[in-house]
Amino acid sequence: MKIRVGIIGGAGYTGGELIRVLLNHPQAEIVFVNSKSNAGKYIHEVHSDLLGDSLLKFSLPGEITPGSISVLFLCVGHGEAGKFLEQNKIDKNIKIIDLSQDFRLAKNAETGDRKFIYGLPELNKEKIREANNITNPGCFATAIQLGLLPLAKNKLLKDVYTTGITGSTGAGQGLSDTSHFSWRANNIQAYKTLTHQHLFEINEALDLSPSVSSSIHFVPWRGDFTRGIFISSQLKCDLTESDIKKMYEDFYKEHPFTFFSHEPISLKQVVNTNKCVVQIEKIDDNLVVHSAIDNLLKGASGQAVQNMNLMFGIDEEAGLKLKANYF
Repeated sequence: MKIRVGIIGGAGYTGGELIRVLLNHPQAEIVFVNSKSNAGKYIHEVHSDLLGDSLLKFSLPGEITPGSISVLFLCVGHGEAGKFLEQNKIDKNIKIIDLSQDFRLAKNAETGDRKFIYGLPELNKEKIREANNITNPGCFATAIQLGLLPLAKNKLLKDVYTTGITGSTGAGQGLSDTSHFSWRANNIQAYKTLTHQHLFEINEALDLSPSVSSSIHFVPWRGDFTRGIFISSQLKCDLTESDIKKMYEDFYKEHPFTFFSHEPISLKQVVNTNKCVVQIEKIDDNLVVHSAIDNLLKGASGQAVQNMNLMFGIDEEAGLKLKANYF
């Protein structure tokens, strides 16, 4: 039996990526895609690369009747997911996967009779399998945490200094001064230095206290490319390089989308895939952990489908064996 899917907010980058993945998912069927601004249009009129792939049309949000769908994806802006669930009664048997940040922190994880589980499979896989409601992690949060989870598990995180560069799609589809091609081309810029909103979920998920001795100091960068995130996290560590490599290999051996590399990594290995690749470098007691993901897939819609697969007890990789755009 197919997993029947509804999507709220399908016109943006994450909504578009979700549609692309689900159209090729062997066990999923898209029942409806809502968009207030594009209702009545064919999906391919907004996502032009889908011409010939689907005759679905965008619809206006309406009553979601019990049994009409199995899972509802919320691809709306931050602050809008909570409002949607307050204003619309969704049958308790319909699972929800939210791609906004509304429910990521423990203090915000409940609304009505729904409790949301933080949807990072490499951290919470067994909880996700049993969950009815998932809050999808942020893109920077995913990339940073996947670089640091093995160290966090072994209580080896101290002061972590992290830099990360992201493509223009990380800013969303709405135009701004810093998302125009003429600004982005041949240009980079640091932004939200030490204050990025994903720090809160990172510190909570990695069980870090707010003390100076156990915190993430993060400087994000806007890059002159369209998609992908590359992270470098530096900290002190007394373990040998070989011991650290074994720790990472052991930690990720049961996780099909995160890979430890013994060679230098690059964005081209992960763009257009649901993969994360991780590499370490160590000189004396200085450890650098590099991690890279596609911000729209492993950092958003791909990870959301991975969570759906786990929630419905099917192959975790279903619909997600995607080819990297390497050349």
